[in-house]
Amino acid sequence: MTPSSRTHDLAERMAELARASAPPSTVNEVLDDVTDTARELIPGADTVGVLLIGRGGRFESLAGTSELPHTLDEIQMQFGEGPCVEAALDESILRTDDFRTEGRWPLYSAAAVERGVLSGLSIKLYTADRTAGALNMFSFKARAFDADDEMIGTVLAAHAAAALLASREGEQLKSAMATRDRIGQAKGIIMERYGVDEVRAFEMLKQLSQDSNVKLADVAQRVIDTRSGI
Repeated sequence: MTPSSRTHDLAERMAELARASAPPSTVNEVLDDVTDTARELIPGADTVGVLLIGRGGRFESLAGTSELPHTLDEIQMQFGEGPCVEAALDESILRTDDFRTEGRWPLYSAAAVERGVLSGLSIKLYTADRTAGALNMFSFKARAFDADDEMIGTVLAAHAAAALLASREGEQLKSAMATRDRIGQAKGIIMERYGVDEVRAFEMLKQLSQDSNVKLADVAQRVIDTRSGI
């Protein structure tokens, strides 16, 4: 496949991914599409996966096109070293031409070779206050990846990052709406019980929050749950 044809195929697949990732697609569905597309467009990618790392080193191994990426992620977390972890946390792109001679992650590299993996390409796909991640491609052949593969992988990683960001913002929005609803219910209970207006009911909730050093949303939930003596 020539560079121009690969670029054309990438453009077409990205358009398809954009359409497919419109609601109601879930993040997992988008990531599955991204890893499938990486395997399709990058000839050396025998298997592909996504690694997410949260606070405290908690990790999620997602969207593997086989079980092997999940196994390799487990090994990296066990040894505390590896290209997927390093790409997720620090580097933008990490390419290994031959794990048999790779000196950066000796324990991981040996384990990868034992499982038939000889080369890899890891690309950072997401960084936020609590989460980092990488799109990871593995090959059973040495020197399977080149600069064109890095370009294609970077585009796909950006698409995956956008899906994760949208998911996070959606979760924050749902949480904010739920909090607003709880406070609204609590205000209604106070207004009915004490015959006060909405402004005074909210002031009472805030005062309770301050006096008890408890979050306003939690105070509101207590009011809803008890529906008695404030």
